[in-house]
Amino acid sequence: MRILVTGAAGFIGFHTAKRLIERGDEVVGFDVVNDYYDPSLKEARLSLLGKSAKTAQGDWRFIRADLTDQAAVNDAFTEPFDRVIHLAAQAGVRHSLTHPRDYINSNVVGFLNILEACRAQGTPHLTYASTSSVYGANRKMPFSEHEIADHPLQLYAATKRSNELMAHAYSHLFRLPTTALRFFTVYGPWGRPDMALFLFTKAILAGEPINVFNDGKHTRDFTYVEDIAEGIMRASDQIAEPNPEWDPMRPDPATSAAPFRIFNIGNNAPVKLMDYIMAIEEATGKKATITYQPLQAGDVPDTFADVSALVEAVGYRPSTPVRAGVQKFVEWYRTYYPG
Repeated sequence: MRILVTGAAGFIGFHTAKRLIERGDEVVGFDVVNDYYDPSLKEARLSLLGKSAKTAQGDWRFIRADLTDQAAVNDAFTEPFDRVIHLAAQAGVRHSLTHPRDYINSNVVGFLNILEACRAQGTPHLTYASTSSVYGANRKMPFSEHEIADHPLQLYAATKRSNELMAHAYSHLFRLPTTALRFFTVYGPWGRPDMALFLFTKAILAGEPINVFNDGKHTRDFTYVEDIAEGIMRASDQIAEPNPEWDPMRPDPATSAAPFRIFNIGNNAPVKLMDYIMAIEEATGKKATITYQPLQAGDVPDTFADVSALVEAVGYRPSTPVRAGVQKFVEWYRTYYPG
């Protein structure tokens, strides 16, 4: 298939594009390659995608442009796509507290441009990234797509929830099939430098202390990035359809009478943050020096994904154990940052 992957220079976008190329698809990547974090890491990912295309069955082309540039987005859609996988976004909870407009521009305006381009072209299926952060103040575990998620605790989550609502409007008005994927704490090789695993590994190897928030009482449904990429591919392959049993008197938030759906993608096995740190210690062979801090603004104490809907729909659930995934990350980190 011919597939557009936005955010292809990013963490999840890179892994997804690589898998699609290796599968034999024609992949068009789209990314502005901004400096939210080290652009050289993004350029290295893009370089690897180019190398993959030379050895794999698939094809690769890259467009360096901003999603907020409507003309650039429309130009990318000059030739039709069989699928659009929208993974570009301004990420990060902390950054949203100080730079809120970045999130409105990238996550709302940029997503509108993608929706409009898909509508105009008649794209068969749009799959896009959401986040477990949309559950916000919810405390009923495990988090289910069939429960209301309308109490976000920071703007990042609010913009991703708005994406789900915008997508439903387009699915209803224009019969554009859309699938939202709520990712749960993604980690693994080529990860973002602002994420906990990267920060902890860097500090532990350097013999520096790590800041552990909420006094280490967090639990997270840590999900290995290659499991995420597999889930994205499977969800994208299967076009969203209307739910014939959807009842407007008892509306299910995860489905619709329109071709719209929402899935969680998580490991379905929450891990204590302190156990996560122990896995890093084992992989690095070094002990962490910990500075405990209170809960940060916008954080939630726990996450736990109900993935039964994903399993039923596409026959897949993430399964990589945390210790195995952390080991793979540390091996990559030591290779990418030798010495």
